[in-house]
Amino acid sequence: MKKTQIKQPEVKSDVFKAVADDNAPALNTIVLAFSADPQLRWLWPEADEYLAYGPKFFEAFGGNAFSSKTAFYTRDFSGVALWLPPGVHADEESLLALIEDKAPASKRPIVMEVLGQMEYHQPDEPHWHLPLIGVDPAKQGSGYGSQLLQHTLDEIDRRGEIAYLENTNPVNTPLYERFGFEIVDVIRVDGAPPLFPMIRYPNR
Repeated sequence: MKKTQIKQPEVKSDVFKAVADDNAPALNTIVLAFSADPQLRWLWPEADEYLAYGPKFFEAFGGNAFSSKTAFYTRDFSGVALWLPPGVHADEESLLALIEDKAPASKRPIVMEVLGQMEYHQPDEPHWHLPLIGVDPAKQGSGYGSQLLQHTLDEIDRRGEIAYLENTNPVNTPLYERFGFEIVDVIRVDGAPPLFPMIRYPNR
């Protein structure tokens, strides 16, 4: 008997620039995407903690992408990427206040050391920082992450600029490497999961 091959439906998805009304659904996708992230779930392992503080962390870490008009999403908010262009940074004041108030006391010094190492590894040259990119777990494996990366990296290449990210999950390393990112170091602090700073030079 001939085995029938089921053709998977083609994913048709454009990439859109987020506007003011898109902030909440975009952050909701990021919250879902990072629900099993090694770093965030080490920090807040209980579901109620993660759901209470994770959104605040993401907003402080990557929320300035919205005001910079460098937040992008695929159709139906299946995937979201928050880019910080050269000269734009995380809301460090809100981020540090959140860690000070809501991180477990035993993990607080570790988190502060990790954040310090992250800052140390950022390129000295003007660069695009990708603090957050994620796809709804129900829709992962459909190419949304690749579409989001390709969209902005094409523009970064046209500008001849550097891209940088901190990879929190080694499962994602092959995807980033496929787009030209290279691991520059491994951040290891006490019992925290390893973090992988990655840099990409323009493809001219």
